[in-house]
Amino acid sequence: MARAGVGGEIRIARSDELVLLGDIEEESDARFAEVGIGPFAEDDNAGHLARAVVVLVAEDPPVGFASVEIVDGTPHIWQLSVLPFFSRLGIGTALVEGVCDWATSHGYGAVTLTTYRDVPWNAPFYHRLGFRALTELTPELAAIRSHERAIGDDDFAPRLAMRRDLTPVVE
Repeated sequence: MARAGVGGEIRIARSDELVLLGDIEEESDARFAEVGIGPFAEDDNAGHLARAVVVLVAEDPPVGFASVEIVDGTPHIWQLSVLPFFSRLGIGTALVEGVCDWATSHGYGAVTLTTYRDVPWNAPFYHRLGFRALTELTPELAAIRSHERAIGDDDFAPRLAMRRDLTPVVE
């Protein structure tokens, strides 16, 4: 797996760590208040961890995580969270790269996500990592965007879906 920015390794979460990740997500989400976004609707925060095909964490104990589901046959970063104290140390980048490495090693050709278009640590961050905004959405990705609108996420600021194409491993 990829290396984290503060010296720890990106790895698959242990089952006993999953309970800690809700707190990391909550603290990470609190940063959105800095840019006038939130509070978010209660929307089954722990559910995405139970549905995830893989959850990657940074550090031990974890200071950040990425939960990944399969959406329209493609790995989808459902949640990326890093404790605010550890932000801007490369942990988010390492987690995204870890997801892309995991996806490539499992034979997938892309990774998708949805995010806020103008929040610096959202779409601009992902764009720097090779993600591009999508103008046409697959059915399940369109359903995710519809759900986000229905729970009010788009009322805070514009959101979009993004995709990063991956280079498959040739053996």
